[in-house]
Amino acid sequence: MPDISALIKQENTAGLFEKVALLISDARRKVVATVNLTMVRTYFEIGRMIVEEEQQGKERAAYGKAVLKELSVQLSRKFGKGFSVENLDRMRFFYKTYSITNSSTALTNSGEKDERGKQETPSRDFQLSWSHYIRLMRIENPAERRFYELECAQNNWSLKELQRQFDSALYERLALSRDKEQVKELAEKGQQLQRPQDVVKDPYVLEFLGLKEEAVYSESTLEHRIIDELQHFLLELGKGFTFVGRQVRFSFDDKHFRVDLVFYHRFLRCFVLLDLKIGEVSHQDLGQMQMYVNYYDRFVKTDDENPTIGIILCKEKNNALVEITLPKENSQIFASKYQTFLPSKEELKAVLNETMED
Repeated sequence: MPDISALIKQENTAGLFEKVALLISDARRKVVATVNLTMVRTYFEIGRMIVEEEQQGKERAAYGKAVLKELSVQLSRKFGKGFSVENLDRMRFFYKTYSITNSSTALTNSGEKDERGKQETPSRDFQLSWSHYIRLMRIENPAERRFYELECAQNNWSLKELQRQFDSALYERLALSRDKEQVKELAEKGQQLQRPQDVVKDPYVLEFLGLKEEAVYSESTLEHRIIDELQHFLLELGKGFTFVGRQVRFSFDDKHFRVDLVFYHRFLRCFVLLDLKIGEVSHQDLGQMQMYVNYYDRFVKTDDENPTIGIILCKEKNNALVEITLPKENSQIFASKYQTFLPSKEELKAVLNETMED
């Protein structure tokens, strides 16, 4: 016969255990985050001290190397690993990079003085791990670097996701669809989602699907791969997207239609319909998407939701055909190319520079 008292104790403590375990796990995460941020701020200050010491030397290059070498020996002797000449030089570069860029934003202690009345050097309000900043420092363009820093913080990107977004040229792809002022906003605020156009990219990069560029595949295969890699696909779509369904059916006048993929955008508060085309988009495809969008606007969305967005994801497109087919003031239907390989950042940067010069 089971021990009734033991069962009662287990039942009574089960909920308590879950609450306590959650509290402990959350506390540990916060401790790790605090340690990481403290380490980043410490490295920034070490970099500042090294730079200030170097500036006092007459032969700066030779003097700087000697300072790092001697400092590395002494710190390693006292604190162990982590203070090699290479790492100290990285801290020095970290300070020089982040004490200059965006000095008017995210600064703290800018007006405080130390005990001797000396003005303290402002320190940025860092939010990422040291590994993130090591990667970010390799980005030469300050505006692009700041954009990725903001997106990492706002979207909680891992280092791996940061690398993937950089490799897929997210900054250049977003910048190509914006004017000069909007490109400037990317570096100051990150990606802002206020209009339907803000959620659309061209091209979309789907290298994670594992479909070779020269391979022959069907729209059904493309859809299956997207569903298999839905988490990666949502990251590529961008922030705010939630998955609703695939092959979502609707009917009227005894006719049945299916939307390949349906999403909902939390920030824009609207449905986003995706139609997949493995070839070039046609005016019939655009007309079909217009019908899908009209149906959702009239029969699915509620009065307090915003108009539906339709995106045709195609292998090729004729911009002139798309422009002449869609209404002049179109803000709901978009055709975007997709590619199954990482783009050439150099080519995209060249196109972006030409656009900015026009």
